[in-house]
Amino acid sequence: QVHLVESGGGLVQAGGSLRLSCLASGIIFRLNAMGWYRQSPGNQRELVARITGAGATDYGDSVRGRFTISRDGANYAINLQMNSLKPEDTAVYYCHFLMLGKDYWGQGTQVTVSS
Repeated sequence: QVHLVESGGGLVQAGGSLRLSCLASGIIFRLNAMGWYRQSPGNQRELVARITGAGATDYGDSVRGRFTISRDGANYAINLQMNSLKPEDTAVYYCHFLMLGKDYWGQGTQVTVSS
C-alpha cells in the first residue's frame, strides 16, 4: 500500500505562483510514474504533469511552459512549481503514483486562482 501526502494548495491572484508537494510512503517496490492531475467542477480529471522513474517528464497542453515538475531523487517526493497562474487553473489537484500497474491517489489539495 502506498500513502500520498499532499501540501501547498491555496488561494492566489492571477499571475502569481504556488508550489505543490507530494510525498509517497509505504511499501514501494518500484516507481513507474508520479505526478499531478486536476479536476474542476463539471470536468474530467486531467493530467497536469508527471515524471517517470527514469526522469522523463510530460505536461498537459494547458500548463506546458508555466508549470515545472521535479522529483527529490532521495525520496519518493515530487514538487510542482506553478507560475503565471490563471483563473482556469482553479481545481482540486491530486497527487498520483503508479506502481506495477496500480494507481494510487492522494486526497487532493484545492488551488484557487482569483482574477
